[in-house]
Amino acid sequence: MRENPLHRRSAGILLHITSLPGPGPVGDIGPSAHRFVEFLASAGQTFWQMLPIHPVGGGDSPYDSPSAFAGAPHLISLESLVDDGLLPPSSLPPPSLERDRVNFDEVRSVLPPLFREAFLEFERSERRPLRNDYEAFLAENTSWVWDFALYSALKRKFDDRPWFEWSHDLRRREPHVLEAAHRELSTAVRYHVFLQFCFHHQWARLRAHARLLGVNFMGDVPMFVAHDSVDVWANQHAFFLDENGQRTVQAGVPPDYFSESGQLWGNPLYRWDTMREDGYGWWIDRLRREFLKFDAVRLDHFIAFSRYWEIPITATSAKTGRFLPGPADDFFHAARRAFGALPFVAEDLGIVTAEVEALRDRFQLPGMKVLQFAFNPGAEGYVPHRHTENTVVYTGTHDNDTTRGWYDGVVTRAGSTTPLRRNDASTVDPDENEKFAAAIELSRIEALSGTSQSVGVTPSLIRLLYATVSRTAIIRLQDALNLDGSYRMNVPGVAHGNWTYRCRSEQLSSEIAENLRALAIVTERFEPENQE
Repeated sequence: MRENPLHRRSAGILLHITSLPGPGPVGDIGPSAHRFVEFLASAGQTFWQMLPIHPVGGGDSPYDSPSAFAGAPHLISLESLVDDGLLPPSSLPPPSLERDRVNFDEVRSVLPPLFREAFLEFERSERRPLRNDYEAFLAENTSWVWDFALYSALKRKFDDRPWFEWSHDLRRREPHVLEAAHRELSTAVRYHVFLQFCFHHQWARLRAHARLLGVNFMGDVPMFVAHDSVDVWANQHAFFLDENGQRTVQAGVPPDYFSESGQLWGNPLYRWDTMREDGYGWWIDRLRREFLKFDAVRLDHFIAFSRYWEIPITATSAKTGRFLPGPADDFFHAARRAFGALPFVAEDLGIVTAEVEALRDRFQLPGMKVLQFAFNPGAEGYVPHRHTENTVVYTGTHDNDTTRGWYDGVVTRAGSTTPLRRNDASTVDPDENEKFAAAIELSRIEALSGTSQSVGVTPSLIRLLYATVSRTAIIRLQDALNLDGSYRMNVPGVAHGNWTYRCRSEQLSSEIAENLRALAIVTERFEPENQE
């Protein structure tokens, strides 16, 4: 593994691939992604941070995937398939039809027929260089790709029913039944393998281009996997399941200052003792595949490596549960043996205990600081002047409003209230108390940003963020473009309508790039003389 890029002072942009511009229904890893890499390089950015790149699940969420290993087929570029001779140029939409939003319904209706056309062309033609790459891909990915392809074919055969509703012998993965399914669904299995090869092939080109320009990729690894996933189906012994594949307990988090009732996620929980027996083999393989695509990864819900919240399967909210110990040091020692350097970002947001902080610090992992949290009364640990060097600071995450939208929201909550001194806050009406807290937050934002103008707050806070001692500074593209709250990526707790933001080509202007580059240089996050 290369030198840990998190050890250098740097800057980057958070933008999911689906948000890239283009005429298709969704952003992809083709020419538009290559152009974005060039934009990042011209803007003095060292990192491109993305959301998980695996197939999406419920609500089109990248955090609810049916596979922790597979690449998302909808990220495959049609333009690159044309370049490889697998599709005719007439398959491409006119470039003038650039979209403002991701259309997942169109993703599901338009892309599969074109992918099947490309698959048929690949099967009937020689294309020796591509064939050689395909054979190499199979040799390197045997541990997961055939299981994923069979799972995907079976899902289609059974009208998308979850694996734990299949026949008993398929649920239990009886060898003779799996062999029969491979024979029966041979063409469908090869099709899904082909899609994974296309993703791998196009990703390799993109990453090589990024490395040439000095841009590192940062990925995102969710802590838990979906119950209806090939990961659980193929590794049932590693999860708390009954003999029918049903969960016996479920994942979530208890009530905290983000949610009064906690969050009931419903994912199956790991049998960490079982995973420990083979040195966390599934996890190590998972991370190894991530490091083939990324230079660093964010470990989502890092807290659960220290302790996790176990919720009874009968519970209807996350209020009922108990904390149990995670794998802690043992897991990270195994990861260090496998990879040497640990280019992990610990997502340590939420109620963090001293034990979580100690685990993070023992392995020298940078934690996260979110600027939007810095102005809340009681959240002073996020205040910029209290940051430490070994942290990654964000304007906001994919779950936050844009900075401009967030500021407008604080203004609305504060109303006409001013942060006057209260002798006894306990006697204040709860609604008034919330307004009072918002007024304090607003006064702090305006004091540190030096402005009370909505349009001016975002660039001021970006300058503040770049000037912190935090080694890595990441801003969302929406904030670089100073967009309002209608352009946010995700609203937690809302099941539909998320993950649709897309930028437009003209927004990635040389002026934006030059401004970011100048700021990165003056804050010592970019050194032009080191660029080749």
